[in-house]
Amino acid sequence: MKQFVICSVFCLCSTFAIAASKSTDESTAAANIQNDNSINIIVRPQIVGLWGMEIPNNKKCVEYYNFKSSNQVIIKSAAEWSTGIYEYQPSNENSKIGALALQVKYDNNQRDCLGHQQDQAGEVSQYFVQWRNPNTIQFCASEKDDKCFVTLRRVLP
Repeated sequence: MKQFVICSVFCLCSTFAIAASKSTDESTAAANIQNDNSINIIVRPQIVGLWGMEIPNNKKCVEYYNFKSSNQVIIKSAAEWSTGIYEYQPSNENSKIGALALQVKYDNNQRDCLGHQQDQAGEVSQYFVQWRNPNTIQFCASEKDDKCFVTLRRVLP
């Protein structure tokens, strides 16, 4: 009889121990779920997004620049598309001029909006970025307003 009582107590205690362990696991999982619902604020460069450049004398064709937050860029112009990397240095507080370096890693060597067909893989370009407003930028050859040659308009944030 003693063995029966001891065995019963042991079974009862182990049942409570398993239930307590399961309860602890559930509360840990609930805490993890609460952490998954937290808000993460990510600051990205203001140039990130999709930009379009209308080609003069060819309103039907738009060259697109998609600057990703991972410093990758995709450029689409008619049948040509390129991928690459970029580095953007925003302007200081007193200026609206930033700096952009762009390196093309891959080019499919098709015709662009101007009808040119040139493999640009490996090319590195450097521009000054003149901010006209939050939705309009210009690529410039110098920090002065008079040497800007391309205007891009924001398509998507």
